[in-house]
This record gives sequence, C-alpha cells and structure tokens, in this order.
Amino acid sequence: MLISDLMNRSVETIEPGATLQAAAGRMRSYGIGALPVIDGGQLVGMITDRDITVRATALGKDPTVTPVQEAMTSSVVTCREDAPVAEAERLMEEKAVRRLVVLDSWRRVVGIISLDDIAILPGESRRAGEILEHLNEV
Repeated sequence: MLISDLMNRSVETIEPGATLQAAAGRMRSYGIGALPVIDGGQLVGMITDRDITVRATALGKDPTVTPVQEAMTSSVVTCREDAPVAEAERLMEEKAVRRLVVLDSWRRVVGIISLDDIAILPGESRRAGEILEHLNEV
C-alpha cells in the first residue's frame, strides 16, 4: 500500500507571516494540532499547538502580533506520496514524529499521514503501537 492510499488529502496550511493567533484559530476551527507552513507554494516549516505554547506563550510572546515563523519548526520530516506505507513507519520511528507532511514529485504539499492513519490498517495496529512506544521513550 502506498502513502497516497492512506494519507489525509485535506491539508490546512498557513503562511509564515500569519500570527500565532491566526494559526491557533485555524487549528481550533479544523480540530487539528499542526499546520504546514507554506511560502510561495513551498513547505518552509510546521507549526504545532505545542510550538505555540512552548516556544511563544511560555516566553510571553503576544500571539496577536508574533508571526508563525518565530515559533515554527523549520526542519519538517516529509515523505513522497508514491512511497510505501512502510517508509512512513520507518521515518516516524527514526525521526520520532507522529505525522509526516506528504509531498508530490514537484515537492508540493499534497497531504499528511499520521500514526493514527497507519494504525487503522489491518495488521498494522501492533506496528503503530511499537512506534508509539518508541516515541514515548524519546
């Protein structure tokens, strides 16, 4: 099975100059905890609800004026949509992440695949559990 068969194609994104308040509002509206950060059509980072809390709020930064780029993670773990699901599992375990941004052959964001997506596959819940256990150890 390929990543494209399992990934979530409904991806909400945000621009690096948008405020943290705008990012948090978008996360709340869509019930998600992470947004790929896109600049000029290219992936430049990822902002999570944890990033907003730990990298900004805890430091007293004003979310109404602080741009996403000040709290985002610049190095994002990605995978190709045409790669096998086993590649996503390997990357999640190796890089200690729960989700990957999925890119097409032109390096455009086309989806997100999470550990939860993999866990629903028949026979994969055990492997997903092993990866989650590894993530909790890191």
